[in-house]
Amino acid sequence: MNQAATLQKILGKPLPAAAAYAGVMLLALFVIGSTLADMLGKRADVGAARAMLEQFDGRKAAGPTTAADIRGPAGSPFLDGATVTVAGAALLQRVSAAITRLGGNVLSSQVDLQGTQSKAGFVAVIANCDIDQPGLQKLLYDIEAGMPFLFVDQLVVQAPVTLSTSGDGRLHVLIAVSGQWQGTK
Repeated sequence: MNQAATLQKILGKPLPAAAAYAGVMLLALFVIGSTLADMLGKRADVGAARAMLEQFDGRKAAGPTTAADIRGPAGSPFLDGATVTVAGAALLQRVSAAITRLGGNVLSSQVDLQGTQSKAGFVAVIANCDIDQPGLQKLLYDIEAGMPFLFVDQLVVQAPVTLSTSGDGRLHVLIAVSGQWQGTK
């Protein structure tokens, strides 16, 4: 009868039992909510990683399929031109065209044929331009990949102080590019 009396006392006072039940349910809901939030965060991380992987795959060329692909890009590794002046003009044209093609704006340019900045046999171009950040990445790849071999000797990038002063958030870039001229044959 002692157990029956204790059971009767507990059942006779439903308020503590209901409070304990509600506390356990709130704890269970909190655990379920935090688990779902964690899963959604991890799902977002996986989506971001998948997007980055797709971006990298889009830039990566398909595997080599021909002997020419295995050898590398076609063309001479040296700047073309009958004279150093013509070679400098061709280099300036290539750099300016690459900047313009990628949405940039060439503000000024200079060809250094034999100045103190040039190494023996090298022709250098210094360009001052405005370009957005993705365009700058593509520009650097475009300059350094392919033929003739071109080298970025100097790169100075200045971000806009605020979007209101620059207008569109474009980067101000000073880039020095050089290539070797083979000389007269």
